[in-house]
This record gives sequence, C-alpha cells and structure tokens, in this order.
Amino acid sequence: MQVNVNTTLLGSLISSVISAMLFLASPAAFAQAPGSPQPQQPGQQQPQQPNPGQPQDPNKPPAAAPIQMDSAPPVNAEEEAAIKQFRELPTADAAKKDQAGEEFLTKYPDSHYRPEVYNWLVKGYLSTGQVEKMEAAGDKELQLNPNDPQTLAIVGSTLPRAMSASMSDADKQKRLDKAEQYNKKSLELLPTYPKPDNMTEEQFTAAKNQIAAMAYGGLGLVDFRRGKFQEAIPNLQQSAKLDANPDPVNYFLLGVCNEKTSHFDDAVAAFTKCAAIPSGLQTNCKNGVDEAKKLATTQMSAPK
Repeated sequence: MQVNVNTTLLGSLISSVISAMLFLASPAAFAQAPGSPQPQQPGQQQPQQPNPGQPQDPNKPPAAAPIQMDSAPPVNAEEEAAIKQFRELPTADAAKKDQAGEEFLTKYPDSHYRPEVYNWLVKGYLSTGQVEKMEAAGDKELQLNPNDPQTLAIVGSTLPRAMSASMSDADKQKRLDKAEQYNKKSLELLPTYPKPDNMTEEQFTAAKNQIAAMAYGGLGLVDFRRGKFQEAIPNLQQSAKLDANPDPVNYFLLGVCNEKTSHFDDAVAAFTKCAAIPSGLQTNCKNGVDEAKKLATTQMSAPK
C-alpha cells in the first residue's frame, strides 16, 4: 500500500480525541492535580513540591525552596475573580475560552495560575487546529510544571501528526525527537503520579489510561514516520488497548505497519476496525482490507 500520511489526513482526525482531552481539562482532572503551582498568599512562603516518583528520605530534612528572583506578586481579589470567570467558561466554546485565557495571561503575566491556563490552552488550541500555538502553550506550561504527563502526551502525540511535506528533513527529525522525548517522559511519570483529591479512583484510572493511550500512539507514529514499522506495532497496539475512544488513526497505522511487515491477517483485522469507525479514513481502511487479503494470497506471511 502506498501511504502518504500528511497533515490534512491526520489533522482532520484530531477531533476523535478532543472529547477525552476536554474531560481531562475539567476542574476534576489533571489541571488541578497535586504538584501544580498554587496561589501564594501574602506573607506565605511557597512550599517546595516533591518530585513524583522520587523516593523521599525520611531522615533527610526537606530542601529549602529555591529563591525566585522574579517571584510573582500575591493574588488579589481582581485576579481571583478573573480566574474564576475563566474556569466557568464552557469548554464547548473553545475559541472563546482560548481568548479568555490569552487575555488573562496578558493581564496577569506573573500569575500563579499560569500553569492552569496554559494547560487549558494546549487542549483549546488543538481543538481549533492551531498546532503551533498548542506547542508553544505546552512548552510554556512545562517550563513551569515540567512533570505534567497530560500536556506531555498531548503535545507529544500531536507533533508527529502535524507534519507537512514542506518541512525540511532536519525540522522533521527535530519534531520527531521532541515528540519521542515528551511521550516517553509522560509514560515514565504516570505510574507514580499522585491522584488529585477531587477525583475518584475510577476517574483517575480512566484519565491515566487516556493519557497513556495518547503517549503510546505518539510513539507508534514516531516510529512509523521513521520507517520503523515493526517497532511501531506494539506501541500502537497498546494505545488501541487503552483508548476508551477508539482512534481510527491508530488502527489505520497498525494496518499499514502489519502489511509492511507481512503480517497480513493482523493488517486485515486492524483495517477492519478502522473501517468500522466513522471518520475520513473509512474508505482508505476498506481498501486496506481488500489489499491485505489479496497480498495474503500472493505473498508469504511473516511468522508471528
């Protein structure tokens, strides 16, 4: 199968994961997770946050909080009202909430609420197809909160999808390297990430599974872009297994990777699942089923 995975094809399918991302943007999810910067009250020293996954030595005194030369001013009533208004805006109107977030950051450039606003903007910009803005917002949030597995996975899984033919080979490689780094770090952080107090165990597990699904899918697509079809298969399979909202892109890529590696029966299965999901890939996947079946009769399948 001749495959041209381009920005138009994959970008049109970003909406298949938006509903899950918007769930994660709710106040009950990772945006308010432990470890996110909290507002500092006047006269109160900001405590140092423990590093999730880093074992704490009970015999070792806690390290002093680093001195911040550009420490943010205390939160005032006006800022509190502004963040409350931002939070209450419906996520369904992403463009309006994006604009409100931009205005908040312009008015309060040193706010302690910046990570929360950037966290939303990552999802909001993605839902409106503004990938460059999404990447910039994600990088800014990660400068403030580097251990956010959600933002790492969203940015890491989107970058390899949004690649145009006009990009130079060097730029493509840089983007794939960044995506790989972000997805791997997200998966490293998830097992020990603390559960927010305002989430049930079921909600937390569902949120972590969705984040992991994005990260595994991103790693699979990175390998696919590099022509490493065999290496891509297990990551794409794991993504499909964890994803509560089946992503036709992953099944399409699984079909192509299995066909490229002569696993024709597996290719038929993946293309069939892709074809069953309403999306712009249904025709491609139906054709993929027919082609994989035909190849299975003319070529030898690789051993499992």
